[in-house]
Amino acid sequence: MIDGLRTLAIIPARGGSKGVPRKNIRVVGGKPLIAWTLAAAKASAYLDRVVVSSDDDEICAAAMRWEADQTLKRPAELATDLATSLDVVLHALDALPGFDAAILLQPTSPLRVASDIDGCLETMAGRGASSCVSVCEASESPYWMYRLDGDGRLASLLDNKKEFNRRQDLPPVYRLNGALYAFGINWIRTSRRFIDAETIGYVMPEARSLDIDTELDMIVFEHLVKCQKK
Repeated sequence: MIDGLRTLAIIPARGGSKGVPRKNIRVVGGKPLIAWTLAAAKASAYLDRVVVSSDDDEICAAAMRWEADQTLKRPAELATDLATSLDVVLHALDALPGFDAAILLQPTSPLRVASDIDGCLETMAGRGASSCVSVCEASESPYWMYRLDGDGRLASLLDNKKEFNRRQDLPPVYRLNGALYAFGINWIRTSRRFIDAETIGYVMPEARSLDIDTELDMIVFEHLVKCQKK
């Protein structure tokens, strides 16, 4: 609980991953990928309940072994490539009433730690915001990006008048890292989105912002875990 708000953690983990098959139960560092997120959630100071939403019995079993408070079996239509994270969240909120706020924790962000979860919730509560999402500083600046026009000529991606010749002069820009999406439950039921004009950002370091989407991302994660053990 934070500021008197009962807070739910929702970990979405479907079985039909295409980029990295069965990635949510892929063992890295002696435990399945989903266990890394469960460990961070269980160490949070503010989460009242940690639930894993999945269509897959093996994932649900793994989640309970690694101390999820509960698993929620989602219907088949919420386990397709067309189902959105918002659909999954709203299903979980309907199944688990009585919470004031929630945070979506994707298991594909295994380097996120409990202090990130708590920091995001503290930022949202402290600012009185309806939602807060995690970002990290972008390594590639859009101020140095171009598109090709119809004749193959370079056109600046951003309509900016000032030219930046040195990297250190570039304005800082941030990208979503996919690790944390915190929100008030009444707000998300009304807005039906994770981000709007009033959403605030919680800045995470690039070192904890890995988002596993491909086999290469998984190899990077495995390598980082091995290096930590040395």
